[in-house]
Amino acid sequence: MTLTLKSLKDQVIVITGASSGIGLATALKAARKGAKVVLASRNGEALAKIEDQIKQEGGQAIHVVADVGREADVHKIADAAIGRFGGFDTWVNDAGVSIYGRLSEVTDEDNRRLFDTNFWGLVYGSLAAAQHLRSRNGGAIINIGSVLSDVAIPIQGMYSASKHAVKGFTDALRMELEDENAPISVTLIKPAAINTPYTEHARNYMDEEPTLPPPVYQPDEVADAILYAATHPQRDLFIGGGGKIMSSMNKYAPSVMDWVGENMMIDQQKKKQPAQHHEGSLHHHGHDGEIYGNYDGHVQKSVYTRAKTHPVITGVAIAAASAAAIALLGKNSLNKLDRDLTK
Repeated sequence: MTLTLKSLKDQVIVITGASSGIGLATALKAARKGAKVVLASRNGEALAKIEDQIKQEGGQAIHVVADVGREADVHKIADAAIGRFGGFDTWVNDAGVSIYGRLSEVTDEDNRRLFDTNFWGLVYGSLAAAQHLRSRNGGAIINIGSVLSDVAIPIQGMYSASKHAVKGFTDALRMELEDENAPISVTLIKPAAINTPYTEHARNYMDEEPTLPPPVYQPDEVADAILYAATHPQRDLFIGGGGKIMSSMNKYAPSVMDWVGENMMIDQQKKKQPAQHHEGSLHHHGHDGEIYGNYDGHVQKSVYTRAKTHPVITGVAIAAASAAAIALLGKNSLNKLDRDLTK
């Protein structure tokens, strides 16, 4: 079934986890491209400021204070979008949080709370979105998974488990909607490590301050991919070539990835300084309003993801580069021929 999605300027987009990081970057970009935006998170103060910023820039937005781990709150988000804008066209399930610590150390309470947000919040959002989009002649559901939907790493074991669950649910939902011939695109976004306030928001059981394992990418790369999926139906999208390599390696040489996890990943997730923020925002909202985190290493753009989301532009660039190389080669050959003839 061929799906056609609206241009951003004609869309209403719901974004959970919109008060920081990837969600905030996506909301601002969507609004600047003309979309009406419904902002949702637990932090009402931060959301109100973001809504004001969007309106001051000429955009349209509303905000809803909601905990996605509560199904009633998710329905409140949908009802607000319908009440203010008459409905929505894209629903982005971005809300998420992590825990740094060995599986044997983390409490059941913390693990269950993580799953309430990362998994059940996404389930509630996806099902509410699907119900509405069926009656609206289609649209897009975009779920934020992770490269850890494909690859598990130590120290963030339960986060890895939640993102594996997200992938299983998202794939099953896609198949069921396709079986119904529902005109709904279901996309799983798989970011590698992204420089957002992710580590500051995470619950931390370690003695050291947590950090991101490289390679680390800019949150704008994820936001651009989300908005691409909102207008171009996609099954899944990796953010960062590094994540794609990890996923492929885990598929074809899993024992190698196990070795990498055991021998490299634990140390790569620890800063050489004492932990400062043990509680994070697992059970309550944290300090929001920021897109970028405090990663102090190299943060890069993703040529791989840009190639996947801009195939025509990438093809033209490759063709132009090839033509330039051929022209340079031809010029050098002619110059050599001239030199040979004048000897």
